[in-house]
Amino acid sequence: MILMDIKKRIKDIITVIEKANYEYHVLDNPSMEDYEYDKLINELIDLETKYPEFKLSNSPTTRIGGEILAKFEKVNHKSAMMSLGNAFNESDLRDFDERIKKIAPNATYVCELKIDGLSVSITYENGVLVQGATRGNGVVGENITNNIKTIKSLPLTLKDKIDIEVRGEIFMNKSTLLEINKERLENEEELFANCRNAAAGSVRQLDSKIAAKRNLDAFLYYLIGGHDVLTQEDSLKELKRLGFKVNPLYSHKKSIDEVIEYVNEMTLKRHDLAYDIDGIVIKVNEINLHEKIGYTAKAPKWAIAYKFPPEEVSTKLLDIAFQVGRTGTITPVANLEPVFVQGSNISRATLHNEDYVIDKDIYINDTVIIRKAGDVIPEVVRPVLEKRGIDAIKFKMIEVCPSCGTYLIRKEGEADYFCLNDNCKDKLVNGLIHFASRVAYNIDSLGEKVVIQLYEAGFIKNIADIFKLKDRREELINLERMGEKSVDNLLLAIDASKNNNMDSLLFGLGIKHVGSKISKVICKYFPSLELLKKVTIEDMLEINDIGEAIACEVVKWFNNENNIKLIEELTNLGLKVTYDKPFVKESFFTGKKVVLTGSLEMFERSEAKKIVESLGGQTIDSVSKKTDIVIAGSSAGSKLTKAQELGIYIMSEEEFKEKIS
Repeated sequence: MILMDIKKRIKDIITVIEKANYEYHVLDNPSMEDYEYDKLINELIDLETKYPEFKLSNSPTTRIGGEILAKFEKVNHKSAMMSLGNAFNESDLRDFDERIKKIAPNATYVCELKIDGLSVSITYENGVLVQGATRGNGVVGENITNNIKTIKSLPLTLKDKIDIEVRGEIFMNKSTLLEINKERLENEEELFANCRNAAAGSVRQLDSKIAAKRNLDAFLYYLIGGHDVLTQEDSLKELKRLGFKVNPLYSHKKSIDEVIEYVNEMTLKRHDLAYDIDGIVIKVNEINLHEKIGYTAKAPKWAIAYKFPPEEVSTKLLDIAFQVGRTGTITPVANLEPVFVQGSNISRATLHNEDYVIDKDIYINDTVIIRKAGDVIPEVVRPVLEKRGIDAIKFKMIEVCPSCGTYLIRKEGEADYFCLNDNCKDKLVNGLIHFASRVAYNIDSLGEKVVIQLYEAGFIKNIADIFKLKDRREELINLERMGEKSVDNLLLAIDASKNNNMDSLLFGLGIKHVGSKISKVICKYFPSLELLKKVTIEDMLEINDIGEAIACEVVKWFNNENNIKLIEELTNLGLKVTYDKPFVKESFFTGKKVVLTGSLEMFERSEAKKIVESLGGQTIDSVSKKTDIVIAGSSAGSKLTKAQELGIYIMSEEEFKEKIS
C-alpha cells in the first residue's frame, strides 16, 4: 500500500468510526455491529503505530486515553461561565416571570433539564476539537482536553469547519455508576457516593485512560459564536445539527403557567430518567432580549434554575458546637448522628445563629429533620417534638469565644455574636483560608488543609506571610505531606497570583459585608489601594450599590493602622494593588458623576445607567456638589430642584440620546 493510500485509508476509517459513534451515542440508533467497530479501531491503531506521521488530532484512538499529565493547566475563559440564580417554588418562578415581563413583555421561555454533573466549555477551531475546560471559578478553569476526548458522544470533528465554543454538562448514567461501584466493591475501593461525584472525579483524572474507562457522557446546551441563531431553541437545534448530543426533553413554553406545568411534570418523572437531574433551567428563548434584560455580577437575569425540593431525613442531634468565622461571627453547628442525604453522609449542619435555634425550639439529643439547602448545604429544618426524650438539653448560647476566650458581643439589630479579638486563632486561620480560596485570591494548591498546616507550623500568621514562603522553600520541603514537587507547585501558584486584579485582593482581605460583587464596584471607582486609604463614608455612599453598613466597614478597615501596614507590606511584596478597568470609549460622560431622575420615555432606567457607565461615566443616586450631570426625565422632583440650586448641568432625555449617538 503506497503512502497516499495509507493516508486516505486512515481518513476513511475515522469517518466511518465517528459516524458509528454518533449513531450509537447520540442518536441511540447503531448501524454497525460491535465486532466490525472493534475491527476498524484495531486497524486504525495498527496504521497509526506504523505511520505516526499520518495520525490526525481528531483520531478516534484519542478516545482510548493514555496521556498522563503532571497537573492540569489553567485556562482563562473568553467569556465568564456564570452561575444561575435559583427558584425553589412556584412563587419564585412567578416573580422571575414578572421581572422579565416588565422589561420584555413578549418574552417566551425554553425549559431544559438541569443535569447533575460537571460544567464544561469546549472550543473547536476549523471544526476540530482543540480544548476542553472546567468551569473553575467562572473566569479561570482547568484544561481537561485529553479527558473529554474520551467521551464518545462528543464529536472530535464537527459537520461544519467553523470556530465555535460550546458549553454543557458532563455526566455519568446511573447504570454506569452501578457497574463502576460493583467493580470498586470487588477491589475493596471506596464507592462513589453519586453520579455527580463520579463524573467530576473521572474528568479530573491526570491519567486519561482512567477517564476513558468511566464511560462518561455529555449534553450540550449553549452555543457561542460560529452561527447567528435567534433563539435558544434554535441554538439547541443547531448544536444537534453540528453533531452534539442535546437533551431531547427541552421544551419551548409561551407562558409561566406552561413553564410551571412542565416543572411539575418533570418533578414526578425525574427518578425514572437514566441520569440524575437536580432541577429545571428556564431561559428567555429570544436571544436578542438577553442583553436588554441584563446580568448581575454572577448570573444572567434572563435565566433561572428551579431546584427540586430537597430530600428531608431524620437523625439525632448529638451536640451543638460553635465555630468562629473569618470576621469573628460565632455560628452554632449541629453535630449529628451520621445520615445519608442526597448522595453524601452528613454529620454536621449549620444552625445559623442563636435566634434560629430558639425559634425552631431545637434541643440537644432531639431527633431532627435535616436537608441540604439548595441541594448543597446541610441544615436542620425542625425537631420532631413527639420524639423528644427526658435527656433533651435546652440550647444555651456561649458567652466567650471558643477559640480565644474573649467575651462575645451582639450588636443591636444584628443576629450574630462576634469575637472582636483581632488575634483570635480561628479568625486568623479562617481569614487565611478565605484569602487563598478559589472565590477570592484563588491560589492553587493552597487549600484549607495546607493553610492550617502552615499556620500551625508557624509559617504563616497573616496574608503577607504567604508571599514570603519562597524564602523558606527548604523548610517547607521537610514538612509532612509536602515534598519538593508540591512545594514548588505551591510557590509557583503564589507567585502567579500576584497578578490578580485588585478586586480579588480587596475581596480576599475579608472586610465585613464586602463580597465579590461589591469589591468590583468599589474598585471601579477607587482603582487603587492608595485611594481607598483616603476614602470617606460620604465618598463611599455616592457609589451605586453601597449602603451605610458597607461604607462604614470599608472606611473602618482602611483607618486601622495594622491594616495599613499590611497593605504596604503586600505592595512591597509585588502584589497588584491597582485595578485594571474594562476598556471604555472616551466620551462626553468619561470621568463624570451622573444622576438620573424622573421618568425616562426612551430608555429603561437600568439601560441608561449601563450606557453612561459603558461610556466612562459613574452613575450615583444622590445630588451633591460633586455631581457633574443630572439627566432629568418627566416628573423630576427634588433631585432636579437641588441640581438647579447647585448650578449643576441639567440634561434632557433628548440631549442624552444625542450625546450617546
